[in-house]
Amino acid sequence: MTQQVHSIAVIGGDGIGPEVTAAALEVVRAAGVSFTTEQFDLGAARYLRDGFVLDDETLEKLRGFDAIMLGAIGPAIGDNRIPGGTLERGLLLRMRFGLDLYINYRPFHGVDGSLAQGCDFAIVRENTEGPYAGEGGVLRQGTPYEIATQGSVNTRFGVERCVRYAFERAAKSAQPKVTLAHKTNVLTYAGDLWSRVVAEVKGEYPGVEVDYNHVDAACIYLVEDPQRYNVIVTDNLFGDILSDLAGAVTGGIGFAASGNINPTKSGASLFEPVHGAAHDIVGTNRANPLAAVSSAVLMLEHLGEIEAATRIARAVRDFDGDASQLGTSGITAHLLERL
Repeated sequence: MTQQVHSIAVIGGDGIGPEVTAAALEVVRAAGVSFTTEQFDLGAARYLRDGFVLDDETLEKLRGFDAIMLGAIGPAIGDNRIPGGTLERGLLLRMRFGLDLYINYRPFHGVDGSLAQGCDFAIVRENTEGPYAGEGGVLRQGTPYEIATQGSVNTRFGVERCVRYAFERAAKSAQPKVTLAHKTNVLTYAGDLWSRVVAEVKGEYPGVEVDYNHVDAACIYLVEDPQRYNVIVTDNLFGDILSDLAGAVTGGIGFAASGNINPTKSGASLFEPVHGAAHDIVGTNRANPLAAVSSAVLMLEHLGEIEAATRIARAVRDFDGDASQLGTSGITAHLLERL
């Protein structure tokens, strides 16, 4: 039987992005997965060089890959040469919308010493609607009478496919439970849609427990009682906030992995560590690649390479070295030894 060779688009991006991405792919290859790569020069450095962000041709080329690995995007702190939103909307959100990456999936494991030590849960975030869809505008800008509106777009179609994904994930877990996090007492229209869809989909998954938390209460529970959670499902904005908080309470955002997933595979799904570009440590061998490696685990699961994904995930879980002392190369070597 011929082993499948996966095609992976690599966007190393900025800062430590290329370093952690290279480490993650080295670990994937060591786990016995065959793949080819093509590098794409996108991000802050590319924009500052020639003004390019992402065009239709490049987006269409990315669509044809089996997966995309992204390192990090963004300029150095204090570098204000790129207008706000240029990369966020022109590159990251454009890939999410254009490739229909409608699920943002972030699993969390509380490392020793963290507030959520020993806890395992995940956040399923709707990734293409909500306030990030770009509905809104400005009137009388720059005057004392300026008006700015930013609407939250919630479609039945978008909400339902996100909720179904959350239930599918929960149904396969040891303690199947879905918690909807929203603000139904204030956001009565959007909240009502999310609540009704969860209730309806629940009927198809009798073995999955359902709970609801206002999003502000969920922030408190993530700090004080994280073991209550299995799968949290929520909209784009709330998911963005909750997943960063979840990263903090489980050991630090530097360990958090993320998958921007198109479950239908009509577009290449994108996998990335949650941390930033950390320009201040580029080339110093201080970048921690564990989040990028964990993101590669999500990529392998998506590609059907379950055995390799399981082995790498176990190696990450069992990592017991001092990351600050081992550095990028040392952490990578440690993982390779475990494999």
